[in-house]
Amino acid sequence: MNVLGLVSHLEPFAYLCRPFMIYRVLLILLLFSTTSCTFFKKVFKKKKEEVVLNESSRFGQVLKSKDYEFKLKMANIYYDKKDYRKAQILFEEVFPVFKGTPQHEDLYYKYANAHFNLRDYLTAENLFKGYIEVFPNNPRAEEVEYLQAYCFYKQSPKAELEQANTIKAIGMMQIYLNSHANSSRKAEAEEIILKLQQKLELKEFLSAQLYFNVGQFKAAALAYTTLMNNYPDSEKGDQYKLMAIKAYYRFANMSIDDKKSERYSKVIIEVEDFQDRFPQSNLLKEAERYLTLSKNNLKNINNEQTAQTVGK
Repeated sequence: MNVLGLVSHLEPFAYLCRPFMIYRVLLILLLFSTTSCTFFKKVFKKKKEEVVLNESSRFGQVLKSKDYEFKLKMANIYYDKKDYRKAQILFEEVFPVFKGTPQHEDLYYKYANAHFNLRDYLTAENLFKGYIEVFPNNPRAEEVEYLQAYCFYKQSPKAELEQANTIKAIGMMQIYLNSHANSSRKAEAEEIILKLQQKLELKEFLSAQLYFNVGQFKAAALAYTTLMNNYPDSEKGDQYKLMAIKAYYRFANMSIDDKKSERYSKVIIEVEDFQDRFPQSNLLKEAERYLTLSKNNLKNINNEQTAQTVGK
């Protein structure tokens, strides 16, 4: 039987083989797809590495160049591409070369901004300060004043730490607002000042809370009172006042007998002040509980003193 005859003879059974053929085709395609995908990934990775190496080599050539105009041009190109690290390195090198030239102002501004965008806020703040001293009347001066204050804001630490930069940032932002009352950045500056003031408030609260937690109740009462007076518009004023009352009450409880009457009387005065300041507070009932306790304690002290007097 020739080949054509064999094919003709097997044709009726072709439908049985068809699913297996399709399976084999799909399997081959899948293997090809996986292999080709891995292949292309390797190619792309290699190309990417080549680009990085080429870019690194190119930047090295720029650094070695003695043509400062070329270096400044490349610094501006890197800056525009947001490659601030390379831009900052080149700006730093050419900075003294172009001092006093027409390019100096733009170079100074971008050099400071490169540090700012690299989050080197300490260096950026010093450069912004220098820019304002050299170019006080430049149209960019207002923006730079804001960025200088913003650098202090970014250097403001957690509430538990020393807050010198926080206080400095508030002062700088307030000076900026006073000098540029109609600035487009006014709302943002005011929001930053509010955040910083809240951080200072939290710092004082943590100090007062520490006194309370370690049992220094007189110091805690004074600290809470100072906190409330320093931030009269705080939403937590009634909480601070209540904590001062609690501290005064515990201080009275721990006192020697000769001092208890005076110190419970102090608690009564503080609760009455709470009633005047915060008549609508949700904490009023709790504050008044200390009023009742203090009055009862005073009554007991007076009864004991009367009994002692009669016994004599």
